[in-house]
Amino acid sequence: MKSKIFGVSLGPGDPELITIKALKALQEADIIYCPGTPAKSRARDILQALPLDINRVQLFQVPMSKDRTEANRVYDNICEEIDRHVNNNLTVAIVAEGDSGFYSSVNYMFDKLAAMHLPVTTIAGVPAFIAAGALSGLHIVKQEEKLVVLPGITTNGELHELLSTNHVVVIMKLSQCTGEIHRFMRDNPRHEYHYYENVGTPEELHLTAYNGIIERNYPYFSLMIIRPGKQLA
Repeated sequence: MKSKIFGVSLGPGDPELITIKALKALQEADIIYCPGTPAKSRARDILQALPLDINRVQLFQVPMSKDRTEANRVYDNICEEIDRHVNNNLTVAIVAEGDSGFYSSVNYMFDKLAAMHLPVTTIAGVPAFIAAGALSGLHIVKQEEKLVVLPGITTNGELHELLSTNHVVVIMKLSQCTGEIHRFMRDNPRHEYHYYENVGTPEELHLTAYNGIIERNYPYFSLMIIRPGKQLA
């Protein structure tokens, strides 16, 4: 089989953060599947800034709902299309923002394609929280500290347990747990809070001021890194 299927991670938003390997795969692809709509697609914005033929990009819209039935139906249809493309000796790329290994729903397609005996070569990208740490010059984990990454589903109690046991906490998709984060911050003002929005884009934002973070309504493209503060006597 001469054709290939690439799962290409684009990084968090800055086109310069894409790897050379990822760019080569995109340039080799005959068709590039990209999430978004004609009106809005952060992944497409990255692709448009790269030296490749944007006419090869095919947008697909995934319904945003906790019930993944409709989203999986979209993915199933794309996998069937990819099967036909492979049979026609075309090379296909499927892109994901950040790194496809971190809470990325495109892995459903990767698994389905593998079950169809169409293996995907995945190409790593820069996760948003790594880019966020670099943006602020933050040493995310030090010495014997442990790192845990949470998907926006957490509780006051879980955060207290982690930060009291030498963990640094990264929380992705803060919009899903805004109220719980606010409650935790009110109960634990001594910790070191780093808040980020739209990392890797012209609208990127980094806040460390406690009052500015606790009063904010967190959008979808936001994350937080919490480092444990000094233990109280």
